[in-house]
This record gives sequence, C-alpha cells and structure tokens, in this order.
Amino acid sequence: MRLVTVSKMSVKRGSHQALSNVDLAIDKGEIVTIVGPNGSGKSTLLRCIIGALKPDQGTILRAAGMRIGYVPQRLAIDATMPLTAARFLSLPTKRSKAQVEEALAQVGAEGLQNRPMAGLSGGQFQRVLLARALMDKPDLLILDEPTTGLDQPGSADLYTQIEQVRRSTGAAVLMVSHELHVVMSASDRVVCLNGHVCCHGTPEIVASAPEYRALFGTGTHGALALYRHEHDHHHHHDHDHDHSHDGDHAHHDHGSH
Repeated sequence: MRLVTVSKMSVKRGSHQALSNVDLAIDKGEIVTIVGPNGSGKSTLLRCIIGALKPDQGTILRAAGMRIGYVPQRLAIDATMPLTAARFLSLPTKRSKAQVEEALAQVGAEGLQNRPMAGLSGGQFQRVLLARALMDKPDLLILDEPTTGLDQPGSADLYTQIEQVRRSTGAAVLMVSHELHVVMSASDRVVCLNGHVCCHGTPEIVASAPEYRALFGTGTHGALALYRHEHDHHHHHDHDHDHSHDGDHAHHDHGSH
C-alpha cells in the first residue's frame, strides 16, 4: 500500500531553491533513508511530507487517515526542569502508567519512566523520543538524523531498534541520516539528495553510484561493506519481502578492497 507520493516537488526558501523536481514514494512497512550533504534539502523534504511546509510546485499525496510519528533531530530539555520520562511521554496527551510502560518496553527502554529526561544518556534519550513517536500507532515513522551525538555502537544499536519497531508494528520508516556507513544496512531503499534526487535504489546500488561517490567520496564504501557483512548474518531471515540482499557478497566484497 502506498502511504506517500511526492511528485515533481520544488520548494524555494527566499531566493534559495531548496528542492527541485523531487519524486519520492513510500510504501507500507519499508525503510527509506535519505542521505545528502548539509544544505541538500533533507529537512525541507521531511517538513513537506509532515505538512509543516507547502511546496511551491508539485504535489504530495498522503494515504487517507495516515498517522505520522515524528522524532525530531534535537530536543533541548532544560536540565533544571524535573521532567521524568513518564511525564514527557504524557505531553501533550495524558497517558496511563500501562501505556507509558508499554511504549518504553517497545523501544527497549524499560524502567526509565521515573528517570529525569535531563539525566538520560544520548541513546536512552533517543529511545524515549522514539517511544513517544510510537504512542499514537503511526503508519509512518519519520526520524530526522536520530543518531546525532551518539557514538557508532550507539548508532548501530538505535538502528537495530528501529528495525525491530518496523517488524513489530509494520510502520514504514523514513529516516534522514548523515551516517552513511551505518545507515545503509537497515534500509530497503536509499535516496541521495542534493537539492534534487541524485540517485536512489537499494543500498548497494546507491553506494556504487558515481553521483553518490562524487558527493561522499569512496571512503565510506569500505566501511559500509564491513558493516553490511556482519549485519547480513541475521538479515536474510528478517524480511520476507526483501530480496535486494541476495547478490550482496559479490557487491560488497568487491567494495571493501
């Protein structure tokens, strides 16, 4: 089922052309990752899909009744404010103790409900943000650079958690990332953006595309290959619909030399 269809969308911010002629479709249950350098229009695209920004040209069609859960890039919480995780999950809608516990359990953050938000580690904080985004049972989960400030094990851990959420809820995931080597492994499709769609496809296709390499260099490709290789051992069993990995080893063994 198609959740979102973006057709020939262009957005101007003042005199700056933020996005030109962008096409993008998101189907139920898939993970789509958007990569691109700073200023490439990634956040603008997310804001248009959420409905916070109107495109100057083109159209965005959303499935009727589609619910969106949003995990913002950064959320500053005043350290002097005694806001517990449970209280944070009850903003702006009051949630029962059981709902709070269930949401935290769903993202592997059991037992954090009485901890102050300001005292959580980066990874715990992101999991609580993820729990909050999931509370209204979204059809589409949108994450804007969710691993900003996390180290590589923390990032990998959060991506694994996002994959588990996708499996347990069936929600589609649209993620913006700057961490190419880690992000690729979890994605069904990758869209490389630089004001327009430079290239898109399965992780392997994008990683070897000349447009991608022109933007990001080839250094990340080796790291991507290594990470995918470890990831693959349980990856094949996870997705019923994902056949993009079948020829993997040929691709990435070649890429890691």
